[in-house]
Amino acid sequence: MTPAVPIARRSKSLSSQIGLTERIFASREDRATAVAVERGLEQVEEGLLAELAFADSVADVTSRYLLAAGGKRVRPMLTLLAAQLGEGTTPGVLIAAEAVEITHLASLYHDDVMDEAEKRRGVPSAQAVWGNSVAILTGDLLFARASTLIASLGERAIRIQASTFERLVLGQLHETVGPQPGEDEVEHYLRVLSDKTGSLIASAARLGVIFSGAPEQYEEAVLLFGERIGVAFQLVDDVLDLSPKAEETGKVAGTDLRAGVPTLPLLYLRRRAVDDADAAALLARVEAGIADPDAPDFATAVEALREHEVTAVTLAEARKWARDAVDALAVLPDGTVRKALTRFADVMVERSS
Repeated sequence: MTPAVPIARRSKSLSSQIGLTERIFASREDRATAVAVERGLEQVEEGLLAELAFADSVADVTSRYLLAAGGKRVRPMLTLLAAQLGEGTTPGVLIAAEAVEITHLASLYHDDVMDEAEKRRGVPSAQAVWGNSVAILTGDLLFARASTLIASLGERAIRIQASTFERLVLGQLHETVGPQPGEDEVEHYLRVLSDKTGSLIASAARLGVIFSGAPEQYEEAVLLFGERIGVAFQLVDDVLDLSPKAEETGKVAGTDLRAGVPTLPLLYLRRRAVDDADAAALLARVEAGIADPDAPDFATAVEALREHEVTAVTLAEARKWARDAVDALAVLPDGTVRKALTRFADVMVERSS
């Protein structure tokens, strides 16, 4: 159906994971936890390859396409890290980490259809390769496989997965429909991010606490941390969407804007345009480019938006959410896990530099 993803690319995700863990676990005394997380990630990667193998030849190719394209496996890493608050990488923790990542992968197939995205993780998106119907059905297959996995963990895990899936869908629905009359655009957007991105990251950390047998009082802390860091993560992505470094971001500058996604820099620019003539002029250029992405001025308009103060304000908002995420960890004991989660929050925001 399509050429296989090169073998070299298949190892990209694991090397990315290890690079991330090296930045999170900065000191030698944290090394034992770092090794436990890295070994867990290797097991998760093996599990993902096994779980996404289908007897059907078509499904076998399409379902592993984005998995092979890479990714840092942020969500399973959080599951494994939170599990170090309890008994560590138990069989249940591994299953939960795999289910969370497969859920995330499924959402990417659907997102790219809705956003008409041409690239994902540096390769053509699934819908660009096979068309919308195959991409949607592949996402459905992955959601089904994640549900099968999570069901093996019992009713509580099923309820968490169902609630998270509901929030993912509601977030996408509200993004698609847009704010209601009288609703603040920025507040609406932040709620969308809490649902679309924050909910799954929060569930990843929560499942790590639950299935490692960690103290129950840690569950709310990592839940809040995950929700808030998820919003910070997406706000940084809004900034990266304006980056000209396609080889690093995996997409052309302004991809989200071209797809009609109202990123925070654009929403802030709309606010400024009410009483700022320069902002209004830039907004007109950007929106003209959104209406016609082939317009010759769109690239320069995206560059101007990147340099505008509203992008710096967006980054400041991301840092605020990251600080609030760290504040939620106060109940956790001092030690490697708390330090690593704090550093994790820093690394998520540092992606913008």
